[in-house]
Amino acid sequence: MSGVNGHVVVATGFNREVATIARPGVVAIAGGGAPDRLRAALERAAAGARGILSYGLTGALADGLEIGDWIVADRLAGALDTATDPRWRDALAAALPGARIGGFFADGRMIDTVAEKRRLGVDHDALAVDMESHVAAEVAAQRGLPFAIARIVSDRVDHLLPHAITVSMRADGGVDAAAMAKSLARNPGQVADVARTMALFGKGFRLLGKGARRLGPRLQFPH
Repeated sequence: MSGVNGHVVVATGFNREVATIARPGVVAIAGGGAPDRLRAALERAAAGARGILSYGLTGALADGLEIGDWIVADRLAGALDTATDPRWRDALAAALPGARIGGFFADGRMIDTVAEKRRLGVDHDALAVDMESHVAAEVAAQRGLPFAIARIVSDRVDHLLPHAITVSMRADGGVDAAAMAKSLARNPGQVADVARTMALFGKGFRLLGKGARRLGPRLQFPH
């Protein structure tokens, strides 16, 4: 990682999320639902880094959160319980219009019922869930780096992702169109929900890009 000393590392899920945040001084990594691969990539990128940010789309765990709402974490629960860096948290929230500050949950699982989403929100006092934050937090803690989370809602608490969507994440951060098509062929009843989910994701990605521009070249890193 020569030439990127003083950079900010960003952990996210999809290559499309990486594209919204790509800029000089930022090393963004798509986890692709593969935690070991993500951890290894983050550990390499953390050499000489200033901090690690978990960023991208997120699923809501509480009522009242709509598609496009930003959530900035003050703490993380799940595989690792930790507070986020308060200065970075506040700077991120100030830069993102209407951002909510609250808890996140992450343990690497794909939450597969609406009831469990609601339960996790209540049990952990969490607003949202993702699949990368716990890995990013672990690497940040090991390296003694500031850690923060800023994510945008693309999935409401009362919506369960259809199977064709849940199997479509490739380990390299791309979309597995073949796996999606196979799932749709087995269960054509998903088609309408998949189309609706993709439209919601599309809105989330558009608003994610707008928010990324507001974060500026250093992603509001205050240290």
